[in-house]
Amino acid sequence: MTRGNAEAADYHIGVHDDAASVDAAAWDAVLARQAHPTPFLKHAFTAALQRSGSATPDAGWALQWLTVHRGDTLVGGVVTWLKGHSYGEYVFDWAWADAYRRHGLPYYPKLLAAVPFTPVPGTRLVAADDDVRAVLIEAMASLCRQGRLSSAHLLFPDAVDRDALEKAGWMIREGVQFHWRQDPEQPLQDFAGLLARLTRDKRKKIQQERRRVADAGVTFRILEGEAIGTADWDFFYQCYSMTYAAHHSTPYLSRAFFDEMARHLPQHWVMFVAERAGRPVASSLVAIDRQTGAAWGRYWGCIEAIDCLHFEACYYQPLQWCLAQGLQRFEGGAQGEHKMARGLLPSPTCSAHWLRDPRFADAVADFLAREGQGVSAYIDELRERSPFKDL
Repeated sequence: MTRGNAEAADYHIGVHDDAASVDAAAWDAVLARQAHPTPFLKHAFTAALQRSGSATPDAGWALQWLTVHRGDTLVGGVVTWLKGHSYGEYVFDWAWADAYRRHGLPYYPKLLAAVPFTPVPGTRLVAADDDVRAVLIEAMASLCRQGRLSSAHLLFPDAVDRDALEKAGWMIREGVQFHWRQDPEQPLQDFAGLLARLTRDKRKKIQQERRRVADAGVTFRILEGEAIGTADWDFFYQCYSMTYAAHHSTPYLSRAFFDEMARHLPQHWVMFVAERAGRPVASSLVAIDRQTGAAWGRYWGCIEAIDCLHFEACYYQPLQWCLAQGLQRFEGGAQGEHKMARGLLPSPTCSAHWLRDPRFADAVADFLAREGQGVSAYIDELRERSPFKDL
């Protein structure tokens, strides 16, 4: 494929159904130069999803890793999947699939550029420059045309990717999550400082919730990286599985996936183990990147019901730890307006969509315009209800 610019350059587009066929060192080197890299796009993370059986064709996730080479040099790529359903995405297009079905047309398989089961905003189009980024966007659409796929979707891009996708004519869908960010002008030193900035009712509520956990005799053990032992991972997975069982479902991620994380990416994980009377009763897992100062709440579960333990394990302990460690951002994951009362504020997110059939594209564009106005109004409303005194 050839794309012209000030200095015409030839690009070779590769499509890989096996992560092992992508050069790990070269990929991670290009990723590290992006505006918003995350551990979830490192080669080892995608490879672990595939090797552990968590994201495979049998589970409805068929890897189609697009790479771009200039000569022998890897200059970009995007991790995409052929999807046979819309589970594990956190951007919901079931109504679009139903509309296709009612018109006698297949919506699946579709092409998805996303981190499976991980609604974390960040770089998706890993590119050495804007020209390579445009090549990747064009390659995704071409893959859809050649395979007669209904559509292509890119979830939770950063601002750089969003701008490139909009310029290429992709439709943007607005969303919202809840994140805590350090105040650069008046940085917080500890959790007590965070509480002091909250309104009285929010501060009192948190203090009451934390007291209930402490009065129940619960203490926490915090483990980072290689300090997380096999027994800790085993207990965490027991808790993680029980969370799904409580919703009559099965875990997306296999136990083997977390073995892969312990083996290849231990530096990106912190585990909070709740204990009572000398035995573990709950566990939460937070992903971190010390280089960018970011943390992401990911998974949790318990084997014993204790009032307010979820809030303590998933928000208060991680926020307290982030402040103590000097991290600058904690993202609480998808959905959850209740997170505002815990000091996490609304943060806009988005996804980008390309539909091959122009009739459906026009209908979706109209829907997204109306939905986007509603999301914008919702964010404005949330910001008016800030839990902080000085906002």
